[in-house]
Amino acid sequence: MILVNERGGGAVLTERSGLVEEGGCCPSLLAEPLAERDAGGLAQAFAALADPVRLRLLSLIAAQPAGEICGCELTEPLGRSQPTVSHHLKVLAEAGLVRGERRGRWVWYSVVAGRLDELRGVLG
Repeated sequence: MILVNERGGGAVLTERSGLVEEGGCCPSLLAEPLAERDAGGLAQAFAALADPVRLRLLSLIAAQPAGEICGCELTEPLGRSQPTVSHHLKVLAEAGLVRGERRGRWVWYSVVAGRLDELRGVLG
C-alpha cells in the first residue's frame, strides 16, 4: 500500500517495500544505495515484469476502460491456459502489481497504480 499526498511533496510509505522519502514519491536508485530489504522488494517487482506473458497481462488489465477485468477474459488474448494465466496473475499479485477481488466464482483484476508509480520513481 502506498500513502501519497500531492505529487512532489510529503512522505511516501510503502508497506511492501518500506521505502520512505521526504519530498518525492520514492527514493531514486541514483540518490543513494538501496538497503537490502528495499532491493529485495524492488527486485521481486521488476522480476515479475521481466516475463513477456506477465508484462502482457499487466498491459491487458491496465488498458481496460473500467480499470478492471475478469480473470476469465484473460486466457483468450494471451493464448494461454487458465492455470498458466492464474500462475502469472499470482506472481503479479505477490509483487504488488495487481490485485484480485473475488465476486462470486470469478476474480476481477485491477492494476495497483501506486506500485507502478513507485517503480517508475525508483528508476528516475
